[in-house]
Amino acid sequence: MAEKPVWEQIGAGFVQHYYHQFDTTDRTKLGDLYSDASCLTWEGVGYPGKVAIVEKLTSLPFRSIQHSITAQDHQPTPDSCVMSMVMGQLKADEDQVMGFQQVFLLKNVDNKWICTNDMFRLALHNFGA
Repeated sequence: MAEKPVWEQIGAGFVQHYYHQFDTTDRTKLGDLYSDASCLTWEGVGYPGKVAIVEKLTSLPFRSIQHSITAQDHQPTPDSCVMSMVMGQLKADEDQVMGFQQVFLLKNVDNKWICTNDMFRLALHNFGA
């Protein structure tokens, strides 16, 4: 079996690390994956910069969470970055299981892959609107 392309290895490794940190450790440590120039869009609201991103991620109103990744795709970009799209389900506290999508743009800065852009949405549908 052929080895996966390097961008798939980078993207899959980042995704595994991100959700492991998110689910099992202090979420403030996720700040190490962002830079001051990074941007998060969470459910349509923007959070520019590492400090704002960490404040958002640590203020989420649940005690425990578990992500289950059902699909992930990774692509190289013309400027040597890696774009990753993740689909899955999450369970927070005693809430029902919900679907989610998340997109990461990863860039190598000083031999470390960081997330420059991050977009997250729950897969909720408002069919009555």
